Amino acid sequence: MGIVNEARDLIKKNIREYGMYIALVVIMLTFSMATDGLFMSSRNISNLINQTGYIAVLAVGMTLIIVIRHIDLSVGYIAGFLGAIAAILLTKYAMPVWITIAVVLVLGASIGIIIGFLVTKMSIPSFVVTLAGMQVFRGALLRVTSSTGTIIVPNADFNAIGNGYIPKLFSINGVHGLTLVLGAAAIVLYILAEFNNRNNKLKYGFEVLSNVMFTVKLLFVSLVIGYITWILAGYNGFSWTVVVVIIVVLVYNFITEKTVLGRHIYAIGGNPDAAKLSGINVNRVSMIVFSSMSMLAALSGILYTARLQSATTTAGLAFELDAIAAAYVGGASAAGGVGKVTGSIIGAFVMASLTNGMNLMGVDISYQYIIRGAVLVAAVIFDVKTRNKKA
Repeated sequence: MGIVNEARDLIKKNIREYGMYIALVVIMLTFSMATDGLFMSSRNISNLINQTGYIAVLAVGMTLIIVIRHIDLSVGYIAGFLGAIAAILLTKYAMPVWITIAVVLVLGASIGIIIGFLVTKMSIPSFVVTLAGMQVFRGALLRVTSSTGTIIVPNADFNAIGNGYIPKLFSINGVHGLTLVLGAAAIVLYILAEFNNRNNKLKYGFEVLSNVMFTVKLLFVSLVIGYITWILAGYNGFSWTVVVVIIVVLVYNFITEKTVLGRHIYAIGGNPDAAKLSGINVNRVSMIVFSSMSMLAALSGILYTARLQSATTTAGLAFELDAIAAAYVGGASAAGGVGKVTGSIIGAFVMASLTNGMNLMGVDISYQYIIRGAVLVAAVIFDVKTRNKKA
C-alpha cells in the first residue's frame, strides 16, 4: 500500500505534468481500439509524427512566449512566408540547401527582434504587434507567390528534410536497424541522466522518489521509448523531421532548465516586476524569446515546405492556433511562468492524435473542430483549477 500511496501523492503533486501524458495514452488506446489497431500501426504513427513536426517546433517557441506572459499570432504566416523564401532561393537562385536554411533562420531571428523591439521598447501589446505581423506576412506570402501561386521545389536534398528517413545501415528481420540502435542509446542516456539528477538531489538534501518508485519510473519511460522506437523501426525508422524535432527539444530543454537565461525566462513569467527589481534585463530576455520564436517559425516553414515539396499561398494558415493549443494542452499556464518544452511536444501530439484518430474513424470535420476546441477549453480550465488549488 505504501507504493500505491506514494504513486497517488506523486500524481497529485505533479498533476499538471502527468495529466497530459495520461491524456495522450488514453487518446491513443481509445483510437487504437476504435480503429482495430490501425491507429497504432507503424505507417500511421510514422506519418502522424512527421505531420506534427512543424507544429511541434512552433509549440516549443510558443510555450516560452506564453511563459513570459505574451502571445505571438504572426508565427503561422512567418513560417509560410519564409518557407516560400526558401523555395525561391533554391529554385530561382540555385542556392545550396544549407546556405538556404541558414539564411532563412537568420531572417526569422531578425523578424523576431523587430517584433520584440516593438513589444518591449515601444510598449505595444504583443497581441496587437503580432496581429499586425500576421497581416503583413500573409500579404508578403501572397506577394512572393503571386506569379505562380505554387513554387515547386525539385531539390531532393531539401525535400528529404520533410520526407526522408535516416539510413537503415542494417536490418533485423526487416526492422530498421539504426533506429533500434538509436532507441537503445536514448534509453541508456535517459537512465544515466535520471541517476545523475537523483544523485545531485540527494547530495543537496532534496526529496527524491523511493527506490521502488524510481525503478518503476525508469522502467515505464524506457518501455515507452522502446515501444515507440519499435513501431517506427517497423516502417522506415526515424525520419529527418523527427531528428530535427529531437534536436530542438534537447537544445531548448537545456536552455530552460540548465542556463541563466532559462531561469530568467521563468522569473519574468512568474513576476515581471520582481524580476526587474532583482536585476534581470526583462526587455532583453523578452526580445531573445521573440527572436527565438520567429527563428523556430522559420524552421517550421522549412519543414512544411520540404514536406509538401513546394511553397503555396495557404502555407502557414492557422499554424499559430495549433501551436497555441499545443502549448496550453502541454501544460503552459495562461497566467504565465509555467510551461515546459517537453510538455509542448506532448501537447502537439495530443492535438495531432485527436485529428488523426478522428480522420481514421471518419468523423465529420465539423465535429472535429468542436472536439478540438472543447479539448483546448478543458486544458485551460484544468490550468485555472490546479493553479487555484496551489494558491
